[in-house]
Amino acid sequence: MKSNFIFKSLIMFTSLLTCLQVNAQDWPNLGRFQKENAALPVPSQGENRVVFMGNSITQGWIEKRADFFKINPYINRGISGQTTPQMLIRFRQDVIALQPKVVVILAGTNDIAGNTGPSTLEMIEDNLASMAELAQAHGIRVVLSSVLPVIDYPWKKGLEPAEKIVTLNAWMQSYCEEKGFIYLDYFTSMANEQHGMKTELTYDGVHANVAGYKVMEPLVEAAIQKALKSKPHK
Repeated sequence: MKSNFIFKSLIMFTSLLTCLQVNAQDWPNLGRFQKENAALPVPSQGENRVVFMGNSITQGWIEKRADFFKINPYINRGISGQTTPQMLIRFRQDVIALQPKVVVILAGTNDIAGNTGPSTLEMIEDNLASMAELAQAHGIRVVLSSVLPVIDYPWKKGLEPAEKIVTLNAWMQSYCEEKGFIYLDYFTSMANEQHGMKTELTYDGVHANVAGYKVMEPLVEAAIQKALKSKPHK
């Protein structure tokens, strides 16, 4: 009886380890868009293809405002909860391989929230710069988006992210000026006096609602047009 119990326990433990290993192998969730990427044709002549790379704010955009992506040559590659190191790993597959003319990167808030562990602003900056410079090396024009305002994360309270976001956005703007990238400022139009998001633009203080996306859309479209008029850097 004892040996049978030990045997069953070993089987259960082995199965658990196998599950953990399988999950660990796709930490950046490369599998999420593999089928969609494979089915996507190469850009047609004259197509101004744009890839939106991001987290739940980007994913929620296509869920709440699907027509915005249907009527434009925009490809949404947002994955909820992701941090910049995860996006950097999948950047070649989910952006460069799709041959866009422009990439719109919106990332960093989940790093500040610690979704994949503690992260300094310098670490976030390094990952954003790496994605931007990878795009640049492949002739893709870069739009780097400000992090949206947040007073507190509902899933991780007490981190006081507001001023960290302000600091990160300031770095981003300076970096874009230095490199010739387009800085997209959502923050100014969406922040209240406390540097949180205006209540009418969000449902939880972090993510945009439909009204929030309606504020963001003309801003991103203007940034994309500005990027398309610029010469790709190589």
